[in-house]
Amino acid sequence: MESIYLSASIWLFLALLSAVIAYHLRLSIALIEICVGVIAGYITNKYLGANVLDGNEEWVKFLAGSGAIFLTFLAGAELDPTIIKAKFREVMIVGTIGFLSPFIGCALFAYFILGWDLQASLLCGIALSTTSMAVVYAVMLETGLNMTEYGKGILGACFVNDIGTVLALGIVFAPFTYKTIVFIVASVLFLGSFPYITNVLTKIYGNRTAAIRTKWISFSLFVLATLALWSENEPVLPAYLTGMVLAEFCQRNHLWLRRLRTLTVGFLTPFYFLRAGTFISVPALLSAPIIVLALLFAKVISKIFGLYPVIAKFREKANEKWYYTLLMSTGLTFGTISALFGYSHNIITKEQYSFIVIAVIGSAVIPTAIASYLFTPTHLLTKKRVFSETTQELAEE
Repeated sequence: MESIYLSASIWLFLALLSAVIAYHLRLSIALIEICVGVIAGYITNKYLGANVLDGNEEWVKFLAGSGAIFLTFLAGAELDPTIIKAKFREVMIVGTIGFLSPFIGCALFAYFILGWDLQASLLCGIALSTTSMAVVYAVMLETGLNMTEYGKGILGACFVNDIGTVLALGIVFAPFTYKTIVFIVASVLFLGSFPYITNVLTKIYGNRTAAIRTKWISFSLFVLATLALWSENEPVLPAYLTGMVLAEFCQRNHLWLRRLRTLTVGFLTPFYFLRAGTFISVPALLSAPIIVLALLFAKVISKIFGLYPVIAKFREKANEKWYYTLLMSTGLTFGTISALFGYSHNIITKEQYSFIVIAVIGSAVIPTAIASYLFTPTHLLTKKRVFSETTQELAEE
């Protein structure tokens, strides 16, 4: 146990350091945690040994996975059903184009320019078609844009984009078995009754038993995650759907949602973002930087060419259009998951896997940094954000 506590101390020190750096650079904490993870992973692997900051330890994988699940749930809970219905056309069009343009562009680039075989090229297109719900939500959470109709529209488009990625991965590669049918049916039945059960538990026990809502939500998310993994699907997908069906409940329980957000951002998600950074192989990047940069360029350019003209139909101000487009150009969770799926099933080689993952993580860093530094639409925010005593802790996030 001593080694686990020591390792946890190192991870949390890096999280603390990331928060300080993010404050002074005025950048997203998620972005800084990824970059700190890259540097820390390289230094520890080279000078202190791979076991010092091992992202493959089971407890680290669990906390990181839990962070992704809870952050995705919170992102779904932020999707105001009224706004999504009002912006349904925008969300569907932007999300669909956001998936199709990089999927087609990157697959063709890998096949004709890099000379990869058809399956590897399709896998590359799927992995680079994603947008990162976790990164986008974390970025907008810090600015307060997640509370605006503009931000909620971006989150809705990200969801549609990632749904396209998940469906493409399943249709093209993943086995469709009886487990898939069981997962779909069970999820539909559970999510159909989920808001009702949550409201009943809250009404009877909400103000009498310690944190029963958090315990109930946690139980539900892990049950659905288990079912998803059993059926060879991604556990963050049901987490997002769970947040969506509970969006109205969350709007009525602001204080509870803020407490859950503090737990997630303050403790769980640093493991997720730092761990993602440690997986970047600096030697691999240095050995073939042209391929990595080419893949990153192919993703971002195909996203921009596909999305900017479409987003221009819905937003007038230049910074709103560019901020929207660049955040939709990010990638992390589903991109790395798709790449790992391809490598595990011998669809792509280890070298191809490294190139794709580094390009995916690069897409989480570069477009986010440009959007945050140059195009944040501050005019959509209130001029002065006042924190009450009960929410003062959120100012640190």
